[in-house]
Amino acid sequence: MVDRHLIFSQHDTLLLDLDGVVYEGSHAIEHAVETIEIIQKLGPKVGYITNNSSRTPETIAGQLSGFGIKLDSKDIISSAQSGVELLGKLVEPGAKVLVVGGEGLTLSVSEAGYELVGSSDDSPAAVIQGFAPDVSWNDLAEASYAIQKGARWVATNQDWTIPREKGLAPGNGTLVSAVHTAVGQLPVVAGKPERAIFDTALRVFGAKSALYVGDRLDTDVVGANRSSIASGLVMTGVTTRKELLAAKEDSRPTYILENLSGLLGEYEDPKKTKRGYSCAGAEVELLGNKVLVTIGDPKSLGALKAATKVIWDSGLAIHTLQVEPAIYQ
Repeated sequence: MVDRHLIFSQHDTLLLDLDGVVYEGSHAIEHAVETIEIIQKLGPKVGYITNNSSRTPETIAGQLSGFGIKLDSKDIISSAQSGVELLGKLVEPGAKVLVVGGEGLTLSVSEAGYELVGSSDDSPAAVIQGFAPDVSWNDLAEASYAIQKGARWVATNQDWTIPREKGLAPGNGTLVSAVHTAVGQLPVVAGKPERAIFDTALRVFGAKSALYVGDRLDTDVVGANRSSIASGLVMTGVTTRKELLAAKEDSRPTYILENLSGLLGEYEDPKKTKRGYSCAGAEVELLGNKVLVTIGDPKSLGALKAATKVIWDSGLAIHTLQVEPAIYQ
C-alpha cells in the first residue's frame, strides 16, 4: 500500500454530504468553502448528496451560493430525487401519491407527473415519506391508513437524528418508525445508506471513480461502501472519535479527515510497526489488551488514524480493550 498519496490523484468526482460537512445549520463549517473553491479549480467534478428532502435543490444551492460556493442546482442530489425514481419502479406513471414531507419532496413528486393527494380517502397508489419540521400526527396517520389499504411505501431516508445549531434533533427515521409501528411493515428507502441515492449521483455526474465524504458512519460511510465507492469521514459532524474507533467493518472509511481541508494535502496511510501502527508522527501499540500512544500527541489525527488500524486489525471487540482515553476524548 502506498503510504502517502494525493487524494485527487485517485478520484475523478467528489461527492459531499452537507449537514456536518459543508455547513451546520445556517453557518458554513470552518475551511469547507475555501476547500471546495480550490477543488473546483483543480478540475474534479463536485456534487452534493443529501438525505434532506424537505428543501428544493434550488433552495439548497442558494444557501451554498450564499457561502460563496459556485454551483448549479443540478449539482444537488437529494433523497427526494432518488425517492421519486424508486416510485417509478413501484407504481404506474401518473398514479396518485400521498406525500408526507416538505416542499422539496412535494415538488419532486409533482414534477415527475404523479397526482398529489392529501388523504388516504383518495386511495393513493403510494406514500412517499420525508422529513419536514411541520410534519404532524395527522400526516403520519393518513400515511398509515393508506399503507394499510395497500399503498406502496417509500421513505426518503431513515436518519434517526438531524444536526441543528442547538444540537441533535429527531430525524426522519423517528417519523418512519412511528408509521412502521402502526402498519407492521418497512418502507423501500431511497436515501443513505441505501444504494439508490448513490446510483442516482453516479449516473448524473458520470463518475467512474468517485469519493464520497460525509460525517456519519451509519449512513455516509456505510452507503458509500455498499456502493463500492471510496468513503471519507470528516470529524466536524456527528461521528465522535470513540465511535470511529469502534466502527464495524462495513462502516470503516477509506479516508479519515479532520475537516474538508484534509482533501487538499497528501494523505498518509497508517504504517504497520512491530506492535501496532504509526501515522503522521504518532505511534500506537497494542500491548496485551491496552491500546496506547507510545510516540506523539494522542489527540492528533495521526494518533486517531493509527489507533483505528490497531483496533480494527486486532480482531478483538473494542469493549475487551483498554484504549488510552486521550485518544478518543
